[in-house]
Amino acid sequence: MTAIKAIMSPNGGVTFPPDVRAAAGLEHGGPVVIEVVEGELHVRSIKQVMDRASDLARKLLGDQPGASVDAFLAERRGEAEAED
Repeated sequence: MTAIKAIMSPNGGVTFPPDVRAAAGLEHGGPVVIEVVEGELHVRSIKQVMDRASDLARKLLGDQPGASVDAFLAERRGEAEAED
């Protein structure tokens, strides 16, 4: 994909053309994660962020039992219920 020119509105909004949204996996709208990395804006979908986190966890933890995000969340929920 080539670079495109976009215009930021006075309130900070930017509209991304449909082909750009599709290429970035953002064609359905909804929440995004915006990061500033070395002065550049990086815009990713929540799914992209979660996929990256899952990949990193898999690399660091391998296939250890209880190493999934679901297992982690279940453990945290159990701890929260025990506190109540």
